[in-house]
Amino acid sequence: MDAPQLQELSQGELAYHRLHTAIRTGVYTPGDRLREVEVAAELDLSRTPVREALRKLESDGIVEHRPRIGAVIRTLSQPEVVELYEMRLVLERTAAQMAAKHASAAEIDVLEDLNTQIHAAGDDTQAAAALNQDFHRCIYMATRNRFLLDAARGLNNALLLLGPTTLDAEARIVTVCAQHGEIIAAIRMGDAEAAGEAAAAHLQTSLRHRLRGMQG
Repeated sequence: MDAPQLQELSQGELAYHRLHTAIRTGVYTPGDRLREVEVAAELDLSRTPVREALRKLESDGIVEHRPRIGAVIRTLSQPEVVELYEMRLVLERTAAQMAAKHASAAEIDVLEDLNTQIHAAGDDTQAAAALNQDFHRCIYMATRNRFLLDAARGLNNALLLLGPTTLDAEARIVTVCAQHGEIIAAIRMGDAEAAGEAAAAHLQTSLRHRLRGMQG
């Protein structure tokens, strides 16, 4: 959201936007307690809009209210993580297949550029994670299907609850970029089946890495 749009928001909407962004960028992570006073001070807002934002985040399923503790960012259980990835796999396989049919040469070049930037991010995991989000968003945009886009947006809140990125080591980034490369190559060739399979394999690898991290 750009500056002119932010200026048009109410204080409650602004608080929601800032808090949502802070969760998305890892300032606050699953399990963190969100105290009104502290959040208001950190976001440079008064408590009333922060309270309004917390209620909206609770209705979104991002925050839960615990007795004697207050607002806490939800933590997904292992079964919930598996279910989320199962849904992501369905959507991302379909997105890659449709992108293979509809993506323009310029969009494929953008995917290549983003993947190169992810590889160059090295140990800057936050930068790599943001670029990775852009990469997958670009694939969805290339599908030319608004209903698939809506379905993907519906998962966004749940994805916030996954916690720290799995792009937590240079070796992991190398693997991810190689798998991205396979997806890009299939899309460039217009091979929908290969693109879908590459996307599915990529999500399975990510899930395995995520589950290993939860065991640690």
